Amino acid sequence: MLVRASGALRGLPRGLRLTARRGLGGTEAASPAADFFPLTRALLRLQGRETEPFLQGLLTNDVTRLAPGGGASEAPRAQYAHLLNVQGRCLYDVILYRIHESSQEETHILLECDAAALDSLQKHLKLYKIRRKVSITPCLDLSLWAVIPKKPSKEFSHELQRCAGKVMVVASDPRVDVMGWRLITSQGTNPLEIVPGCRIGNIKDYHRHRYKQGIPEGVKDLPTGIALPLESNLAYMNGISFTKGCYIGQELTARTHHMGVIRKRLLPIQLAVPVPSENIPDSAEIVTESGKSAGKYRAGSDELGIALLRLANVNEPLRLKLSGDTTVNLTASIPKWWPKPTNA
Repeated sequence: MLVRASGALRGLPRGLRLTARRGLGGTEAASPAADFFPLTRALLRLQGRETEPFLQGLLTNDVTRLAPGGGASEAPRAQYAHLLNVQGRCLYDVILYRIHESSQEETHILLECDAAALDSLQKHLKLYKIRRKVSITPCLDLSLWAVIPKKPSKEFSHELQRCAGKVMVVASDPRVDVMGWRLITSQGTNPLEIVPGCRIGNIKDYHRHRYKQGIPEGVKDLPTGIALPLESNLAYMNGISFTKGCYIGQELTARTHHMGVIRKRLLPIQLAVPVPSENIPDSAEIVTESGKSAGKYRAGSDELGIALLRLANVNEPLRLKLSGDTTVNLTASIPKWWPKPTNA
């Protein structure tokens, strides 16, 4: 299930296509309530009575929290998590969506992942499935949308929730509030017919919004076998449980958490203009004014991006090293959605 913005736009009326090409910074006479972004992400369907214990042994988060209890309305619809290797490094970042409504129904989960990692993730899951009663199949008939409201409001939240019967899933993004909502529809559905007063956004603006907020997503932002979950702010994004049982990669992650020392984290950065025309290489070094290493560039879009930086250097003037002796000034910032220090 790979849904691209250009493909999604073809099914829209001509008048809507014009506004669809403008993103979060566009200007119209009547401001839309939200932008709908067609994501190039993939979905896997996991179904069967052993789905929950199977995922519980692989994911950083506590999958049992998704299970409907006495009151199904109290259970979350979506959950963020990582799958780690045995060294405790990130393999895949995923969002789980609960489809079943009660504990009497067969467990039914949709797993969102980077489309580029779909085949690899499917093989990884089947490797650990062994004889468990779990079916794992790609969802080729579904489309995934990110919904970013212009201004957070209870009215828009209620409007989205009222459309729940017309879509497969509508859920607030389980990572952080600033990422809005996730919507899963049947392929070919025009979300503007379900939630009027909105528009189709440019996917580039979605990624710029992510980078501005410091939200990593996919293998480019979280390199397979390299990124560490706590340095990637997994705990800040509600993606890990430190009280659940064992899972692959838990030992190093739990030890780091209990030591309480995380010296580097993924942070939003902004490059000084003009932005270099050359492609910024992966893991390009970031240094202080004195030339001391402060971290590495991870990914970005134009002047916005994310970098793995030493927290001690965040407030200093920083430079990104490019080819030859070329450098670009940049600034880093602490996202407002981060939890405040307990001694603040």
